[in-house]
Amino acid sequence: MIIHVDMDAFYASVEIREQPELAACPVVVGGREGRGVVAAANYNARKFGVRSAMPIAEAKRRCKNLVCLPVRMPLYVAASQKINEVFYRYTPEIEPLSLDEAFLDVTASEHLFKSAENIGQMIKRDILKETGLVCSVGIANNKYVAKIASDINKPNGFVYVSKDKQQPFLDPLPVSRLWGVGKVTQQKFSQYGIQTIADVRRQSAVFMQSVFGNLGQHFLELANGRDGRRVSSERKTKSISHETTFEQDVDDMRVLRAYLADLCEQVAARLRMKHYLAKTVNIKLRYPDFKTITRAVTLDSPDNNTDILLQQVVALFSKAMQQNKSAIRLIGVGMSGLIKINQLTETNEALQLNQQNKQADMFEMQNDNSVLKKQKNIDKIADAVNQRFGKKTVRRGRSYHK
Repeated sequence: MIIHVDMDAFYASVEIREQPELAACPVVVGGREGRGVVAAANYNARKFGVRSAMPIAEAKRRCKNLVCLPVRMPLYVAASQKINEVFYRYTPEIEPLSLDEAFLDVTASEHLFKSAENIGQMIKRDILKETGLVCSVGIANNKYVAKIASDINKPNGFVYVSKDKQQPFLDPLPVSRLWGVGKVTQQKFSQYGIQTIADVRRQSAVFMQSVFGNLGQHFLELANGRDGRRVSSERKTKSISHETTFEQDVDDMRVLRAYLADLCEQVAARLRMKHYLAKTVNIKLRYPDFKTITRAVTLDSPDNNTDILLQQVVALFSKAMQQNKSAIRLIGVGMSGLIKINQLTETNEALQLNQQNKQADMFEMQNDNSVLKKQKNIDKIADAVNQRFGKKTVRRGRSYHK
């Protein structure tokens, strides 16, 4: 069985936990100025139509009393680390999608904890007790159904879909719940009177292929509750990545660059938290027609510095957008070719990297004012302070968006 855990309004919830007086207020995270972009909105703000990827100026027009807070990534990384500690009590098969959501395969753990449903309840309880944060949990036979289940009763939801109840659960849902159906595809379904997942199931493979091309079979598979994707844990893949799917397709470069910076900062922080260096930087872009591309570049030497990685991410993104300026429905950043820092000492490359790290040590008194040293010092200081002091976080002074 698969469990999907999704933290509710994660960034905003962490901020409210640190500032309880904001609990009844509409709150967004993403910046104080009109130039900023909403990274997360709590449910009080969503009542006014405020959503992620919306310019702060527009959010303020919709909600006059909106509380706008800057992004404090180290604080969210620390909270995410605590959440992952809870996950590992129940299974090592964990596939993080971002700091605030993950898939867990608990098939092998069910005999230890009675059932997947019981595991989901314990995870939900432990996260609330140990972090003060609320999550929504979906449990099903595969990723697709588990993902829908976690979203169906947000916030603070808990939905278990047994295999024999899977189709009755899916059938009444609108076609927009099919993975890959955006506004344009939804309109196309509507032209043929297809409104629900049950309606899709009634269509022939020939019809779906003629109307939707290769996606037709994909939609039929999902409509029938079939999803063969496995939970891919970092332990197996040796990569770390985060991605986000927008509620509406985004063509604003400012917004997309803001999300790239956010995702890259999440990934880099997790690299350092797990004591990894990355050899390869990757980005992932999905367009409204569901076409997905990935782009990658190999670094001259493995690294985990946020600024160095972000430079490569932005370069990859800029080149991709020059080739195709379409709107984006999903954007992701990943690092692969991971090397454990403590395993590098046996190689010449390790000795070189080790010396580089020593030169960049924030406590070593050397007359070296290179940009590289400053960048690595920023990461080291921020990680150390935030890990120790929690809410007294340190973050770069640069704008959240680029």
